Amino acid sequence: MKRRLLLVSNSTLHGSGYLDHCQQHISHFFGKDVKRVLFVPYALHDRDAYTKTARDKFKTLGYEVDGIHEASDPVDAVRKAESIFIGGGNTFRLLKSLYDNKVVSEIRRRVFEDGVPYMGSSAGTNVATISINTTNDMPIVYPPSFSAIGLVPFNINPHYVDADPNSRHMGETREQRITQYHEEPDTPCVLGLREGSLLLVEGNKATLLGTTKARLFTRGKPTVEYDPGSDLSFLLTH
Repeated sequence: MKRRLLLVSNSTLHGSGYLDHCQQHISHFFGKDVKRVLFVPYALHDRDAYTKTARDKFKTLGYEVDGIHEASDPVDAVRKAESIFIGGGNTFRLLKSLYDNKVVSEIRRRVFEDGVPYMGSSAGTNVATISINTTNDMPIVYPPSFSAIGLVPFNINPHYVDADPNSRHMGETREQRITQYHEEPDTPCVLGLREGSLLLVEGNKATLLGTTKARLFTRGKPTVEYDPGSDLSFLLTH
């Protein structure tokens, strides 16, 4: 399998600029063979401004960016892409636009069959998984399905936060919400990626990168913490 993925929890880490915290991983991931990145800005309303942000950042890393919304045929743009980056924002808006533009199956095909490197951040990480059921976002629009691109056979919760014992907030914790998801039958594992963490997938190998631990939720089992550098390849065979 040719699959190559870089799934980032968050694009901006507190105290740093856009993608600064993971720029070395990005450069290593895309390498020298990739010259152009197809950017998918569907998760935000102002696609031009969002593409400019990505374009300016990737230029500093030596890559040119093409916005998928700038192409007359989005499916053809995916078909010709050297690499793909789907940015964060609202996951429901993003997935609906991916379906509306009929690029879900083509992205999947390019990644699995052609080995086109796929990078996602936040919502872009959510849609790379089996479904968007564990996003943190409000359902501001209604995609035709919660099933996503399905590049990995589990779910991710980006921006995962631990409960603050000193907080007076009475809403559910993130852990409680994921537990509620697992009360439903046949629900897959959920990898809670804290801000500053990212998952590198190369074929059937998955490695946790970044500066923070990740927390794995499995239906009917205790949660498990993993340090940066951990081999999480077992998630790909679940």
